[in-house]
Amino acid sequence: MEGEQIILNDIERLKYEKLLKLQENGKDPFKIEKFDQTHHSKEIKDNFEDFDGKEVSVAGRMMSFRSFGKATFIDIQDKDGRIQSYVRKDQLGEELYKEFKEFDIGDIVGVTGIVFKTQKDEISIKASSIQLLSKSLRILPEKYHGLKDMDLRYRQRYVDLIVNPEVKEAFLTRNKAIKALRDFLEQREFIEVETPILNTIAGGAAARPFITHHNTLDIDMYLRIANELYLKRLIVGGFEKVYEMGRMFRNEGMDMKHNPEYTAMELYQAYADYEDIMKLTEEAVAYMAEAATGSTLIEYQGKQIDLKPPWRRLSMTDAIKQYANIDFDTIKTDEEAVELAKEHAVEIIPEMTRGHVISAIFEKYCEEKLIEPTFITHHPVEISPLSKRNPDDPRITNRFEAFVNTWEIANAFSELNDPIDQRARFMAQLRQRELGDEEAQMLDEDFLNAIEVGMPPTGGLGIGIDRVIMLLTNSASIRDVILFPTMKPMAKKMAENQDLSSQDDKSCNESITDLKKIDLSKVKVEPLFEDMVDFEKFSESDFRVVKVKNCEEVPKSNKLLKFTLDDGTEKDRIILSGIKNYYSAEELIGKTLLAITNLPERKIMGEPSQGMLLSAIYEYNGEEALNLIMLDRNIPAGAKIY
Repeated sequence: MEGEQIILNDIERLKYEKLLKLQENGKDPFKIEKFDQTHHSKEIKDNFEDFDGKEVSVAGRMMSFRSFGKATFIDIQDKDGRIQSYVRKDQLGEELYKEFKEFDIGDIVGVTGIVFKTQKDEISIKASSIQLLSKSLRILPEKYHGLKDMDLRYRQRYVDLIVNPEVKEAFLTRNKAIKALRDFLEQREFIEVETPILNTIAGGAAARPFITHHNTLDIDMYLRIANELYLKRLIVGGFEKVYEMGRMFRNEGMDMKHNPEYTAMELYQAYADYEDIMKLTEEAVAYMAEAATGSTLIEYQGKQIDLKPPWRRLSMTDAIKQYANIDFDTIKTDEEAVELAKEHAVEIIPEMTRGHVISAIFEKYCEEKLIEPTFITHHPVEISPLSKRNPDDPRITNRFEAFVNTWEIANAFSELNDPIDQRARFMAQLRQRELGDEEAQMLDEDFLNAIEVGMPPTGGLGIGIDRVIMLLTNSASIRDVILFPTMKPMAKKMAENQDLSSQDDKSCNESITDLKKIDLSKVKVEPLFEDMVDFEKFSESDFRVVKVKNCEEVPKSNKLLKFTLDDGTEKDRIILSGIKNYYSAEELIGKTLLAITNLPERKIMGEPSQGMLLSAIYEYNGEEALNLIMLDRNIPAGAKIY
């Protein structure tokens, strides 16, 4: 197009030539504004007896083209599925049939005709007219190989939805579940509201915010990390049941459970406590499952999980006692707790208290055990700056987190409405920020003013919608349930059907990171080993090509990335590698790597690791440098290295 060079292969060039010819003949498909679509594929196929012999008009993308001279069969894909159309020269007329024969797979067409069954008993439409509604100028991935590159599928979701129709089912299920949640809350007289996305203070949660700038006001602003403080203001103002469902934004890591922007639902109910909210939570999630899947019994990655209430209740310290065999009833002081943390290799933070240690021990030893739906209650006050203290033990709060499949899917508490205590908690958070905790909360004077006006006893809840949808759709990654997940920008690529062999001589690292020329005088490598290794012993190591299906950060680790790999077998291989300081998890998805696959399985931070990925390590300018060994993407998974 004008001012821009478009790289085309032969087939795409032919598509453009066809479009130009149509435009020259006054038949530009892009000038068509409307097609009178009367029915969809599923409706016709499910009710054939009602449609047999009747005229219908359908529209959609042409997904196959099987020509037999004077007759052609095409498949049209609409929002509900596919239906076959039988196109005959004697029905259309010679001129229109000639035009039709120039259509391409991927074109959008409209067909009018009579519904019938072929000799092979396939419900079809005998076309009396056919119209090109939009010209496809790119090549769709072919039927049998489809669009398999996960990285490309997320970037080009529009193509993913076309060639992998099952993907759409996950988003239809998502729609049903969200609609069900709204229905559930409406039945209980909750009012849906909207609160600001742009905030002058990032509050309501412990998270690192995105920062932007308002030019007119000349102030920095934050994309909201939570809507909690605004919703509580509404409770102060006299609303008794409010909720909001929408996007939250957190400038943090990305992995299979985390996307920088995600959907959350927060609600607040006056005159309710965390016990009331606990009951509401389990009922809401079960209601969503029933509406979206037809059952509260779901299967997630080979595990059956029943979301039917009631869910198990377990305090945080009881969970630690059960799963880590540590009794915090016997640990009274902060000093004793910190010593315990050191014994269990828990990271020590400035001004660490008994409450911080309880939280860290729970995360390390207990979360991975919580497969069935479980409410973990009574969190330490140090990690719960907005929740009400337990009257019997002021060291803990009346708070719960809901866990399913080891994931936290909800967080709730009896809301703190004591403005004096709230100010003290905010000041403690400010001290944590001063000590370097970027996720500690900011001081919100207007919110303090609101609860000084007076807030009734209130129960609050936040549900991570995307994680619930992952469970309901059996999706391995959060990206599978977000239509357009956040991705690292890439330079323009040729279409996936083009020959990429001309790029094979480029470094694989150039595709994901900007390499700079290095000063070889600053490079230092380890001396070569002098001891020789017996060839037979060396040959026992099984070096295999592996493809990265997913990569995520290991929680609470500063170094580890967890790789889910295709090693050429039908079973996923998990390998942990300490390269987080050199690569982000997101940029490695879809890459082709080299691994040793016959090492004994070992656990690292509680995670099983089944082999080792190979990297090149050297010293540069006095610091360690590392390059993960990446291979040509055309080498198949499982290929053996000799």
